[in-house]
Amino acid sequence: MQKIAAFILVFLLFLEQNAAQNSTKDSSQGKNLPDVTVVGRNSKSDYQQMPEIVGTNIYAGKKNALIVLENVQGNIVNNTMRQVLAKVPGIHIWESDPSGIQIGIAARGLSPNRSWEFNIRQNGYDIAADPFGYPEAYYNPPLQSVQRIEIVRGQGALQYGPQFGGLINYIIKNGAEIKKSFEFESQQTNGSFGLSNSFNAIGGKKGKINYYAFYDHRSGEGWRLNSNYYSKAAFGTITYHFSPALSLSVEVMQSNIRSQQPGGLTDQQIVNDARQSVRARNWMDITWTTPAAILNYQINDQTRWTTKLFGTIGDRNSVGFLQPLNIKDSINPTTQNYSNRLVNMDKYRNYGLESRLITNYQLGKFNNTISTGIRLYTGNTYRLTEGKGSTNSNYDMSIEGEFPKDIQFTSNNIAGFVENIFRINKQLYIIPGMRFEWLEGAASGRNGINNGIAIPLQNITRSRTFILGGIGSEFHLNEHAELYANISQAYRPIQFANLQAPPSTDLVDPNLKDAKGYNFDFGYRGKHQNYLQYDVSIFYLQYNNRIGTITPTGATYRLITNVGASISKGFEGYIEFNPIRAFTKSETLDCILFASYAYTNAKYSSNHVDANTKGKNVENAPTDIFRGGLSVGIKQLLLTMQISKVSASFSDANNTITPSANGNTGLIPAYTISDLAGSYKFSKFIHAKAGMNNVFDVRYFTRRAGGYPGPGALPGDGKNYFVTVGIKL
Repeated sequence: MQKIAAFILVFLLFLEQNAAQNSTKDSSQGKNLPDVTVVGRNSKSDYQQMPEIVGTNIYAGKKNALIVLENVQGNIVNNTMRQVLAKVPGIHIWESDPSGIQIGIAARGLSPNRSWEFNIRQNGYDIAADPFGYPEAYYNPPLQSVQRIEIVRGQGALQYGPQFGGLINYIIKNGAEIKKSFEFESQQTNGSFGLSNSFNAIGGKKGKINYYAFYDHRSGEGWRLNSNYYSKAAFGTITYHFSPALSLSVEVMQSNIRSQQPGGLTDQQIVNDARQSVRARNWMDITWTTPAAILNYQINDQTRWTTKLFGTIGDRNSVGFLQPLNIKDSINPTTQNYSNRLVNMDKYRNYGLESRLITNYQLGKFNNTISTGIRLYTGNTYRLTEGKGSTNSNYDMSIEGEFPKDIQFTSNNIAGFVENIFRINKQLYIIPGMRFEWLEGAASGRNGINNGIAIPLQNITRSRTFILGGIGSEFHLNEHAELYANISQAYRPIQFANLQAPPSTDLVDPNLKDAKGYNFDFGYRGKHQNYLQYDVSIFYLQYNNRIGTITPTGATYRLITNVGASISKGFEGYIEFNPIRAFTKSETLDCILFASYAYTNAKYSSNHVDANTKGKNVENAPTDIFRGGLSVGIKQLLLTMQISKVSASFSDANNTITPSANGNTGLIPAYTISDLAGSYKFSKFIHAKAGMNNVFDVRYFTRRAGGYPGPGALPGDGKNYFVTVGIKL
């Protein structure tokens, strides 16, 4: 990586000379929009469609959405994703962390577990623990710092790599729109259950340099007992413009989160008192640092080049008493102490480079566009688990002796992609693409200690190469409406957990394969004048080679192997209507009606190896997800009422309906939640927001957990409120 960075810095001298020759050229002909501040700005809507091209990325022909955070009427301080993503149909959300510290979202029948079926990025680069072997998003940026969220389904795998769910890209504010030398922004929030949040940012532009930095601190007691938390995040970026065409940005984000985990409950305990907690000694601490250097170069009118050098330096620590709910965490009368807790530690050290080039070229009478890029990535996860922790109740990572399990996981990746927009005529676009992947994953270390003797891990290295293909299209019915379709292969690599087999009981299939399949979308989207926008589509998701554990006939061991496939198919639709704009010319009143709905039929296929789950519904896959609302504006005042309705789902692949005594399995009941939010702009310098979540104080839960952060059912928050006052000077 040091050699790569040195090469980029030396190459800048050459680029600066060329950039000076192109500084006066107009780049708008190629429709290559800047990456951060142009898209979504100067609009009052929080939901938009992505342009055909943004930066070096092609979005034409893809199911996509753009959420502008400044315009979201909801509680972004608490990362309330059912409000932030209300207009994106089919997003299934796990709501079980205090103040939304960790975001768990999915779509199309996939698991929301820390958003691991999405490719999670920040400013276009990876921020998950390891996008190949352990793609859980323990860290997400504070949403007050986010300018927009880009969401791509289906064919996004060609540009971004491993995922079935699609892409989630958080674009952080960078101050590029600030024209003066210094600007200050502050947002102060207070709310229920001790919620306190302070967000403060500075930015400016002077000469060839623009800069932006923020510090965010959030803390609270949480709705449930034993739910104390704090979250601290700091970010800084500085951009040097060598010329109007060439710039280099250096940025770093650092985040620290510590939360007390109240644990799960049984169904009856939730009925009796959902705010109770029977675990007071469980904690999680996450420290995340994401440095990056980003080079943007508009080579000429038609060609743009972007290179990103990035890293993820993360630590995930947890300590707790994780026994089933029927085992009380109480003081032993003999020892006068609590039982020892379990301590787990992960360290993630990942580094990567992505370089992309996009250019327009003439073919026949039409201007076509080709985007291509390469990716280099290496990741290391150091895992220490099952340490015998203290008998204390506070956050304490000390252990007695050594960790029984001491394992290192390694991921290496080289990838390249090419995608092209062929403009057949003014109406029809064809967008084929292809991605090459080389992957290597390895696991080594100690998998336990037996009578003082180390148990070595079944050392495994998996190396493979393959090609993904896909094709998309758009047919423009008129200037504001289009049909779109795409089909694209996707994959999900073998996870580290699948390589961590206890050799005394489990074996890893030597022919274990990555999960592969494809996404298909067909839809109709557009706008009608300034009062109606819509996007309706059908989808089909084939998820092959799912990995699971079976016991072969006559065997005395369990085999980790590919167990079969699942199929998800359904409908996703969104519509937004403004009757004031449609029927009047009023400039003081505004009214928006919106609705998003998704129907998902997700089942294990008939060729599934596990007879117990063959043909059954996929777990954590609600059939119906509806979100709708009404926003009414009078001059500078805007009020929004929103409803979220999610149907029942199963918590396990066996489709168990009756809740187990420990709350780990059973049906997850349907629920309906209502939220109210409002905002008022006193001037262009001062504004206020307020809201109430779960207005009718509904008791519900969205997930069951067999282990951390459970075990048991994890209730969602009851009624709570927030008030925010913001200034910008």
